[in-house]
Amino acid sequence: MEKNLGIHLTGSVSLGVVEDQKPCSSVHHFPENREETDSLLDMPLDQLVDLVCDQALHIISESGPVEAVGLAIPGIVRDGVVEDAPNLAQLKGSRVAERLQQGLARSGVSVPVTALNDADAIAAGIAAKHGRLDRFVRVWSLSYGIGFGRYPYAEGIWEGGHCVVSLDPGETYCGCGGRGHLEGIMGYRAMRLRFLDMEPEEVFANAKAGDERCREFVHLWHRGLAAGTANSIHMEGPGRFYYTGFNIRFLDMKLLQHYLQQMVKMSPLQSYTLEAIPMSDDLAVTGAAIAAGQAAGQ
Repeated sequence: MEKNLGIHLTGSVSLGVVEDQKPCSSVHHFPENREETDSLLDMPLDQLVDLVCDQALHIISESGPVEAVGLAIPGIVRDGVVEDAPNLAQLKGSRVAERLQQGLARSGVSVPVTALNDADAIAAGIAAKHGRLDRFVRVWSLSYGIGFGRYPYAEGIWEGGHCVVSLDPGETYCGCGGRGHLEGIMGYRAMRLRFLDMEPEEVFANAKAGDERCREFVHLWHRGLAAGTANSIHMEGPGRFYYTGFNIRFLDMKLLQHYLQQMVKMSPLQSYTLEAIPMSDDLAVTGAAIAAGQAAGQ
């Protein structure tokens, strides 16, 4: 029986064991208080890696030996190296997979460790949960930032949240500093910077109540997501797109479809489907474990 450990590292840590590529049935969290979603953002690198290692060892001691470990992280992750991670800046430049593998080995657990972008892990987790591990899956994760993931894994950067969807020189709200980025419109942090007098929840509520300034932004928000989706369709073809993350509560699928239909006009590209699904912790954990197993040749 194939058995791997998946880890999702953001401002907190989620871990779980996946057997035979089936969705993770139990997810462990650190901190246990689910409201503490940013407690690790300022933790020094060595301390953060040690913490993840300790949590992994705790899960392995309870569940039994695993064959591989997958670590999902927001940012550009290639060949086990975090090339950039705007939301976990201490990880930039680190060989995080190697460091975690060495930490586990020092405690007697010798297993290969695979690091990957967390949106790619979410895509793999969705594919497993929906019985589509043999299909091409793309996902937009709408949360603090904007992630774009694909399954199966392919070489590339795939930082879809930083695709340019506006030529307005005033669009400078993206955390990376770039202009016109999708994340600069849709990201939770970006929305808070744009509306200093309102929280994002208030912006969408006021739009429904008829506030013109908020209503215009809600349309911009959906046009931006439609543009990002249309760009992917024009580059890689149609297919199934999933939308998840805690900010899908703001998503109006009819409005998204309306704008997407205006942007994708070539008939061979119109056979796409869109689906919004609730975000759950098991998605990235499951996907990270599956990616680790595939990298290990299981």
